[in-house]
Amino acid sequence: MNVRADNQVQDRSLIGIYHHPTDVSAGRWSVSCSERPHLYRIQHRRTNGDTHIDTVVDLDNLEAKLQKWHREGFVHQERAKDNAELADRSTFMNDLRASATTDPAIVDSSIGTARVGCVVMALGTGGPLVPPMNPAYLFATRSDNVFLDIAENRRILLIGHTGTGKTSLIEQVAAHTNQGVLRSNMNGQTTVGDFVGFWTVKGGETIWVDGVLPTAMREGLWLIVDEIDFAEPAILAVLTAVLEPGGRLLLKEKGNEIVAPHPSFRLFATANAVGSMGQYRHLYQGANLMNEAFLDRWRVYHIDYLSRDDEAQVLQRTFGARVSTAMAQTLASIAAECREAFTREDLGSAFSTRRLLDWTELMLRTRDPETAAGPTIYSKVSAEDAAFIRSIIQHHIALDR
Repeated sequence: MNVRADNQVQDRSLIGIYHHPTDVSAGRWSVSCSERPHLYRIQHRRTNGDTHIDTVVDLDNLEAKLQKWHREGFVHQERAKDNAELADRSTFMNDLRASATTDPAIVDSSIGTARVGCVVMALGTGGPLVPPMNPAYLFATRSDNVFLDIAENRRILLIGHTGTGKTSLIEQVAAHTNQGVLRSNMNGQTTVGDFVGFWTVKGGETIWVDGVLPTAMREGLWLIVDEIDFAEPAILAVLTAVLEPGGRLLLKEKGNEIVAPHPSFRLFATANAVGSMGQYRHLYQGANLMNEAFLDRWRVYHIDYLSRDDEAQVLQRTFGARVSTAMAQTLASIAAECREAFTREDLGSAFSTRRLLDWTELMLRTRDPETAAGPTIYSKVSAEDAAFIRSIIQHHIALDR
């Protein structure tokens, strides 16, 4: 207790109560402001309620009393309450650890399974829509909860800066599980008809053409809605019903036909500037503000750039012995500094892992980082950004020129 601070509050006479947490017979001490300026009244009450000591002391004597009570084991009543609350919090965590499930997600293994990270997932039926597998792709431990949610058929929204690998994460899970994928990019020109379906005339006959959403739902495909924060409100309204557990799609344009989801259907979305990434909306002009009611229907994961060590590992997995450990660490550090500059808005362009791999591949051919950076980095950004990135590269690599 800060006695000097409490003395400034003249409208509260009671300053504090002290009791012994383990010795009930010790009674309790109370401290209050005296009617006389700069003096304090202290009282000691026995357990039967009788007042044993009632005296007035100055500030120096009071502080000596406080130190004595502390040595004897007396605690401030509020502090005792805090200790009890801390114990309650510890109890909660102990109960949580005891009751939390560790069982893996239940999967249909009749057509085989594959392990992605630490999660066993059912295999899909294959087909031309299965993404190509990238043998150098690194499944970071941070993504294990995403994999569990996929196995449990949760609706998943991945948010993060451009180039963090949001879409490639889902595609590589699909590649390892032999699962077909459809993608729909909300580029501002995607219409409800493209997404849901439309009537058209073919060979003199009017026919209905399914959009990507009902196609994925009927055929058990995985649908990735890229840049959902740029989607039209009408598309988001269509999605809302499908986001519910077992949600169905109502095709009003097709006589109110109801499309039930195939058991293998999964729905994903990616975004740059929603939720915890909303502070960067100014970096993504045109991104829409999404309300909490819509976001609450998703499991929202923030996907950040790979760490330097993980990205260095990706480089070595991709290029093998041609990229030494020192080279990989240097290149990963350059990429990391460029991303930090992008976040600070010192750069107008992000530095994706894809860009880093492309630069490295051409560098290995030309044997010149600067020459390789021309078509893979500098030509894709403004002159100011190119100069800034060049300065970062020169900080890490002693260029020949």
